[in-house]
Amino acid sequence: MTTPPADAAAELRRGTLAALAAFSIWGLMPLYFRAVGEVQPFEIVAHRVLWSLVFLAVLIAFVPGTSRFSTVGMVLRQPRLTAMLALTASLTGSNWLVFVWSVDAGRLIEASLGYFINPLVSVLLGRLFLGEQLRPLQKLAVAIAAGGVCWRIWQVGDLPWIALFLAGTFGLYGLLRKRMPVDAVGGLFIETLVTAPIAVVWLLWLNNQGELSFGTSLHLDLLLPLAGVFTAIPLMLFAVGARRLPLATLGFLQYLAPSLNFLIAVLLFREPFDHGQLIGFLMIWAALAIYTVDMLRHAGDRRRKQ
Repeated sequence: MTTPPADAAAELRRGTLAALAAFSIWGLMPLYFRAVGEVQPFEIVAHRVLWSLVFLAVLIAFVPGTSRFSTVGMVLRQPRLTAMLALTASLTGSNWLVFVWSVDAGRLIEASLGYFINPLVSVLLGRLFLGEQLRPLQKLAVAIAAGGVCWRIWQVGDLPWIALFLAGTFGLYGLLRKRMPVDAVGGLFIETLVTAPIAVVWLLWLNNQGELSFGTSLHLDLLLPLAGVFTAIPLMLFAVGARRLPLATLGFLQYLAPSLNFLIAVLLFREPFDHGQLIGFLMIWAALAIYTVDMLRHAGDRRRKQ
């Protein structure tokens, strides 16, 4: 049975709002990581996993409309699906680790470049694996964005491994989660569940070495549990958007997060920035503007035909 046009439009709006909210939170996350900057990146990631698990368990247990533990149990009884969720968990975990490290190392601009590249990766994956097609203006936007990214890579002067790693891992995560028959909350709960033992072992090891930051100061004891909230909410919102939007559209909405990262790096963290970097930044924003105009025009034409 085909989805009625009104329902399809509502789903598209819901997906767009969810994706925009997710990318806004991710865009502001460097402020949080800087606030807990004295904590080792591996410990921050471990706290993100464990406190996400607690937060999601509360959602599942008490919030109507989310997954039930029985649904989670059904997924866990499917080895292939559980293994795929373990794979997506490893992608997000490694992505988090490199991003936290880049903030701590003063390389947030390079990390933001990775998330500027990411939409191009999403477009490519959508074309290769999902058969998604691009309209002429969208192709122009992709070409301009690719030119801006290439300019930025040339400005860096060598292979930007941080940027390429972040773009590749998150692009694959979006593709895999889009194709999984599991809802946002349940899927994320299982992702954190399968990685929780690693996080526990790491925190216990740090404690035995006398290097555990949690428990050493009140502000860290208050901030580190928030890692679970700041992790779970945008990932749930992203999963909602990923299942309702074309991967190419989702990819271009992702420009919001690196744009915020970029502004924070330049204006607040005072990382070096020159006119050459500005050229690449403006080319990418021009591509986003073209893509957005085309998307709005296409949506308007579709409404007039209904």
